[in-house]
Amino acid sequence: MVPLDKVKRPRIDLFLESNDGTEYYFDLKTAKPNVDEIVGFKRKMLEWVAIRGAINPKPKIYTGLAIPYNPYEPQPYDRWTFQGMFDLSNEIKVAEEFWDFLGGKNTYAELLQIFEDVGVALRPEIDAKFATFAPKR
Repeated sequence: MVPLDKVKRPRIDLFLESNDGTEYYFDLKTAKPNVDEIVGFKRKMLEWVAIRGAINPKPKIYTGLAIPYNPYEPQPYDRWTFQGMFDLSNEIKVAEEFWDFLGGKNTYAELLQIFEDVGVALRPEIDAKFATFAPKR
């Protein structure tokens, strides 16, 4: 058996702990991950639980994937590559569900509004920067 301090620990993109002691481990992903990566995502989540469980046999733990935006919006996120490997309603938080989990109700809507406001305010500067790039032929 390998001593715990010698075990390679997979990286955690986002760790949170709630007031009740529940630990949340998130792996942040792009909106359209490759099918061959899916097994690795699940393995990483199971490793988090195993390592944490070796330290505390009864941790309150949640592991999941977080996808910060939904490219299919306004349609629901529908990525067939996760089916069969993940409990889609419990292990994956996409767009609004993820941001509202982090910041409370309406966080996602407020975040989108901030991006829009900043985009409008900086539009002349953004357009000027893009104008410096050579046109594609």
